[in-house]
This record gives sequence, structure tokens and C-alpha cells, in this order.
Amino acid sequence: MNLENIIYTFRGQRVILDRDIAKLYGVTTKRLNEQVRRNFDRFPEDFAFRLDKIELENWRSQIATSNPELKMGLRHSPLAFTEHGTVMLANVLRSKHAVQMSIEVVRAFIELRQQKILFRKVDEICDFIIKKSHKDDKEFRKLWRAIEFLECGGESLIGFKPK
Repeated sequence: MNLENIIYTFRGQRVILDRDIAKLYGVTTKRLNEQVRRNFDRFPEDFAFRLDKIELENWRSQIATSNPELKMGLRHSPLAFTEHGTVMLANVLRSKHAVQMSIEVVRAFIELRQQKILFRKVDEICDFIIKKSHKDDKEFRKLWRAIEFLECGGESLIGFKPK
């Protein structure tokens, strides 16, 4: 499972939903939520929170889940776990597998944070270049292609490959 595909943003925080973290930690969603309820004091709002109705509907529409009127699929708002919540969850579940997976989850959160910083820096460079250069300038085009190359993960849309 690609961890970056199961990390969502809600309330300005990157989170993993209960059903996804349960799969990673090798437990059922029911067992996971049971442990959270039993250890409620270990999960403050900045560690875990339940999606509200609007967040749930927006998320459902993004992933095209089943029709709730037909009583199919997800019927309850999932818990969303922040990076710190996923670590606390591994401690509560107390399995070696959960601890190992929590390390991978934290690494995925860190990777996403680093990517966000990199893209912010690239945006700052782009703004500076646009302000200081003419778009017809050869050096401008060369630098712009290098930035596109970085933003596309090494696959430039216009065939540029830096040396």
C-alpha cells in the first residue's frame, strides 16, 4: 500500500483514516476504534478526531463510496489520526507489527512535509524569476525548463533533461 495515497488533509492537518491505519497495523477497524475508546485520554483532538458530516460527504464524493441511502458501505464518520495519533495508536495496540508500521507511517508524513517545503521553495524561485526576467530570454527558458523538470519528478513535459 502506497502510504502517500492514504494520507488526506482535513482541518489543515495531514491524517490517515481509521480503516486505512487498521489495515496497515494488521487489525480490524472495529478493534482499532475499540482501543481508542478504551484509551480516550491518549487521543486529544490534535492526535485524532472524528470527521464531521460535511468532511465525510466531501471525502465520500472524492473517493466515490457507495450510496448511504441504500445502506451500503461506510455509514459512520471515520476517525482521522494525525502523525502523532498514529504513533500513539501503535503504542495502544501493542503489537510488533503496529510499531513497525508506525515507523513507516511517520516516515511517509515526513516525506510529504519535505515535499511541501521543496514545492514552496520552487514557487518562490519561480516568482523571483518571473519578476527579474523577460520570458523571451534564453536563460529564463532554460531555468524554467529545469524547474518544470523538478516539479514533474524528473519527467519534463517538454523533454528537458538536465545534465
